[in-house]
Amino acid sequence: MIHHLRRGVAIWALCAGSALAQQTDISIGMVLEPPNLDPTSGAAAAIDEVVYANVFEGLTRFGPDGAILPALAESWTVSEDGATYTFTLRAGVTFHDGSAMTAEDVVFTLDRARAEGSTNAQPGLFANIVSVDAPDDLTVVVTLDGPDGAFPFDMAWGDAVIVAPESAETNATNPVGTGPFRFANWAQGDRVDLVRNDAYWGDPVALEAVTFRFITDPNAAFAAMMAGDVDAFPNFPATETLAQFEADPRFSVIVGSTEGETILAMNNGAGPLDDIRIRQAITHAINRQDIIDGAMFGYGTPIGTHFAPHHPDYVDLTGQSAFDPDTARALLAEAAPGGLTLRLALPPPAYARRGGEIIAAQLREVGIETEITNMEWADWLERVFRGRDFDLTIISHTEPMDIGIYAREDYYFQYARPEFVALNDELARTTAPEARSALLAEMQQMIAADYVNGYLFQLAKTGVANASIEGLWENSPTQANDLTGVRWTQ
Repeated sequence: MIHHLRRGVAIWALCAGSALAQQTDISIGMVLEPPNLDPTSGAAAAIDEVVYANVFEGLTRFGPDGAILPALAESWTVSEDGATYTFTLRAGVTFHDGSAMTAEDVVFTLDRARAEGSTNAQPGLFANIVSVDAPDDLTVVVTLDGPDGAFPFDMAWGDAVIVAPESAETNATNPVGTGPFRFANWAQGDRVDLVRNDAYWGDPVALEAVTFRFITDPNAAFAAMMAGDVDAFPNFPATETLAQFEADPRFSVIVGSTEGETILAMNNGAGPLDDIRIRQAITHAINRQDIIDGAMFGYGTPIGTHFAPHHPDYVDLTGQSAFDPDTARALLAEAAPGGLTLRLALPPPAYARRGGEIIAAQLREVGIETEITNMEWADWLERVFRGRDFDLTIISHTEPMDIGIYAREDYYFQYARPEFVALNDELARTTAPEARSALLAEMQQMIAADYVNGYLFQLAKTGVANASIEGLWENSPTQANDLTGVRWTQ
């Protein structure tokens, strides 16, 4: 008997009563193609979605529940003053090119990330490092400028994965890591292929081959899933079709939460948005629930600051920027009596394109016109994120616990209020949980009171997969498609 499966693959049962061979390859759908494949030199979430935990690993890593787990470091200790971390590395780890991973590679990675001129997108993760030393091949000693209870958390980010000096400069197009999958091919505009790393130091993975396919259009994503051209779409863009998948026994629908604060980002460093009255007017013109319903078909949790609602330290500040068009009009009459037209730059994700049209209509109701530009991802990164050439944009910040970006002077929305920077610095030096919670609450309240951005909703994780697949993450504690525990059940 022949069973015809996706892409025309046939699996034979050799005799009556024999079981079909278990499938060992998988095709994963993604909305955005990464601009490169080096998580240590790029800000795009799509990079980590391909390589985090699959190709590259750090000293620590995020588990599916957000816990910080050992990775290349099997353990670590902290000095009494909280300022020195000693990591014990796993023995026998090799990079995909066969070279040994040692403490010297960790020293190279951390020194490179914190060096002047570093292209790392998250320099704050390394800013408090004073020195990194390697007493022997399996020991790394990191000395900080003060106590930092969050340092193992920081080292779990994709931006902190360990790379080798021999391959660091070419990781963007030919990534060489230590993970359970090796890079095989990148057909730009179409897919990235990975294969199993049979020399992996850890537990072997079930999958032998992985293909990440890039499908931006929601209708095309729906068609690809229905046709079996992709086996799973962990961040499915066509949420309006989820009911169809739920009713079809061939599929499972996986709904969870993400770290993605979806915001209407504003350029605080240039007029007219350097005027808090205009930023406040914009926030009061926005009806969050209309955006969640219209752009996300009801999936999403309203937020009033840059913090995940599922985090225990979240402060609900949605009332401070509640939908109030009359207040918005009054503020605009005072701040911009001659009217206002703003540029609205929209990257490819459906939440941005659909949400942008809704927000443009809401702003028009209070007297703000918008000039919408739909941008490809690479152009958005260059012009908006790096070039800061924008007025408004819509983006989900999917990095975990990333409120510290508001302390960065070079960050694209250009806030960095000195009092906020001081709070962020104090947070880095604070280890007591109660004191950290108080600081985080004050930081949330400050950026909400300054109306730095329009805080819209926490991005839901809505995934669709073949019902025979297990092990995909339900929630997204970081921006990743971790396939280390994924397998076919039949």
